[in-house]
Amino acid sequence: MRTIVITQSGGPEVLQLQERPLPQPSGEQVRVRVLYAGLNRADVLQRQGHYPAPAGAPADIPGLEFVGVVDAVGESCTLWEVGQRVFGILGGGGYAEFALTHQSLLVAVPDNLRDEEAGAVPEVFITAHDALVTQGDFKSGERVLVHTVGGGVGTAAVQLIHAMGGTSYGSSRSPRKAQRIKEYGLDFALPAPDFLPALKEATDDLGVHLVLDFVGDSYLQQNLQALTTGGHLVQIGTLGGSRAEIDLGLVMSKRLHLVGTVLRSRSLEEKALVTQRFAQEVVPLLSSGRVRPIIDRVFPLEQAAEAHAYLESNASFGKVLLKVA
Repeated sequence: MRTIVITQSGGPEVLQLQERPLPQPSGEQVRVRVLYAGLNRADVLQRQGHYPAPAGAPADIPGLEFVGVVDAVGESCTLWEVGQRVFGILGGGGYAEFALTHQSLLVAVPDNLRDEEAGAVPEVFITAHDALVTQGDFKSGERVLVHTVGGGVGTAAVQLIHAMGGTSYGSSRSPRKAQRIKEYGLDFALPAPDFLPALKEATDDLGVHLVLDFVGDSYLQQNLQALTTGGHLVQIGTLGGSRAEIDLGLVMSKRLHLVGTVLRSRSLEEKALVTQRFAQEVVPLLSSGRVRPIIDRVFPLEQAAEAHAYLESNASFGKVLLKVA
């Protein structure tokens, strides 16, 4: 099978198209013929040598999400049959014509989604829903601040907040992206990096109940000040630095909840639960059209290096995909 391989740590040029043996499913595994694979910042970090694949995932084949068709199943698989259209998340290996995954990490694709659209769903909507609901304890009527709102998870989070009855505030260094996401339900666009004054004005100085942050260090103090008493800060990424000084007095006086989350390194059982909640609570929203995937660009598999360079340029709005088949 054709696959994209990280030949060594480095820039996009280290990604090469190679042939690898066809993987064989066993036990509860499912082999999926991949149609589209989504690009994520984690793929870039893995390529650079900063984010190794978890145990059991291919060490040199990136790719955390896919849409495809069930091609073969292991002898103990009871949930899926050959020919079913599915999407889901992986520990790695998505940049390939075929990928192995556990049966519990697959979800049936809604009939109203084209293959390309479905390829832009799994990682961003699963991550956004988990951060909002499971980690952030989001409830209808609450106010939520989403940073880097023009990215894949940001655009998914805004749509979920809107569909679930919340009010969203989104920060972005790109005014163009902040305005575009208003088409998908963003209530208030905020400038970055100094977002706090505009947020206070927009909330009449009430602040927000929940912050979803991908930046880290440089935003931490403003995030803490932005939260209401008992609010949640969910740390999803650290694009602006992973080390920061924290005002513990502020955390204590406001009784704040600081939660860190990484999806890729969780156990199979944890990922299965996250996938199940996504299937139960988000897929119906996709089926009804209340939330929808946002695609920026699609590259052929052999142009994975160009796709990585484009993702790193920060020009994208929504998802960047690889067309595999």
